[in-house]
Amino acid sequence: MNKEEEMKEVELNEMDQEKQPMTAETPTGTEKNGCVKVKVPEDTEVKFTGLSKEELMKVAGTPGWVRTRWVLLALFWLGWVGMLAGAIVIIVQAPRCKPIPEMNWWNEGPLYQISNVNEFSDHGLKGVDEKLDYLNQMKVKGIILGPIHTVQADQTSTLELTSINPEFGTESDLQTLLDRAHRKGMSIVLNLTPNYGNVGISAWFNKAASVTEQLKEACIYWLDKGVDGIFLSDLNHIAKTEAWTSIQAIFNKTDETKKKALMGSVTDLYVDEVSLLLNRTSVDLLLTGLPDPGEPGIMQANVIQKLYASHPQTSLGWSLSGQILGSLASRSPSVPVRLYHTLLFTLPGTPVFSAGDEVGLKKEEKLQAMWDLESQADGANATAKGDHIAVHFFFKALSDLKAKERALLHGEYVSLNSSATSLAYLRLWDQSERFLVAMNWGSDSVYMTLVNEDLPAEGRVRATTNAESLPLDSMVSVKKLQLGPKQAVLLSYPYAG
Repeated sequence: MNKEEEMKEVELNEMDQEKQPMTAETPTGTEKNGCVKVKVPEDTEVKFTGLSKEELMKVAGTPGWVRTRWVLLALFWLGWVGMLAGAIVIIVQAPRCKPIPEMNWWNEGPLYQISNVNEFSDHGLKGVDEKLDYLNQMKVKGIILGPIHTVQADQTSTLELTSINPEFGTESDLQTLLDRAHRKGMSIVLNLTPNYGNVGISAWFNKAASVTEQLKEACIYWLDKGVDGIFLSDLNHIAKTEAWTSIQAIFNKTDETKKKALMGSVTDLYVDEVSLLLNRTSVDLLLTGLPDPGEPGIMQANVIQKLYASHPQTSLGWSLSGQILGSLASRSPSVPVRLYHTLLFTLPGTPVFSAGDEVGLKKEEKLQAMWDLESQADGANATAKGDHIAVHFFFKALSDLKAKERALLHGEYVSLNSSATSLAYLRLWDQSERFLVAMNWGSDSVYMTLVNEDLPAEGRVRATTNAESLPLDSMVSVKKLQLGPKQAVLLSYPYAG
């Protein structure tokens, strides 16, 4: 028997022994079979160990996989280049956004004139300070204050442009007002019209040249105190003097972070005279008293178009009220004051209102009535207060739109329609929401056929003087628009490309 056969026999013998029952001697000498507990492993899943590195390298090097990798790489780069080219085409073909025009603080919302500080509040300058929150709620950007300087009517010798009349307060009161107004984002413009005690006499004592030196000193003095601008009534008188160039130079300094404004007003001038004055004086803002509400709509449209076409709208101030003109509601009592609100807020330029215009106070009504609107009232008084509250709500709604809509803030003006008693125009800015303004101050209904390539079929009502016939947020026909008597409406529609 060879060695290999011997080994197999040994292994078989060992296996036979393992199969034998176990016996053991007991204390009594008898033997007892035992059992062996054998643990049989359960079936387990076969784990996939994958290919080894050598096997992967061998497979990856085959011609088929090499071609596949090159195809996938080429597809990736082709896709990437295609997406890049598509993005470039979209950017090139996309319409360019117009750059926002340069604007100053007086172009960002309405200005508010307080000609008589004591009539506005019982506490003079301190009272104006107390009403800043009221003005801020209406999005007022600047207050044209006074005049508040010391002077006796028609007496040049009593003029002190750097001294505040004690009836209105002190310089400390004005400084406090300036600080609080600035914290609320409002600016203060000081009216330095010399002779304001008697509106029947010349505001410049019939000789503007006699006060020019004092005026220059006052401008420098108050601007250094933090006042944001100077306002001059009857600007055409002072602008004729030799000192006007040196007055302008005070406001042309560029070292200020916030521009100081030189503003003025004129009345009873034709539109061509106003345009000439704007060119000659280069004031930052001019209030013209135009368009005249008593003129036909065709003439009003011509006035607006001439001023808009000849001058930047940043210098156009629209005001139909004041010490000389009277309150806005009294200019044409038969026409609702909300119609004039609609006009002033939507013209290209800065709307300027006098205290009381926001609630529609008439000439015979005192400014104190504004502060009584929340009190209880009965009968006719309650009706009047309800009307004032409704006018105030309308005013604030328009001011909100003016502040946030680019088309109304600095958009283009496009005349659409004008007649003896009606007017319609567009305000457009780039790709922003468009606005259509239409008004009828006549006693009969009007039907306007409006034609412009930008006009859609319908527009949404954003403001209306008659919510019964044209409810807010309703959709109305734009190209054939019907307006009732003494009605105004502001419609909007989206940019269509």
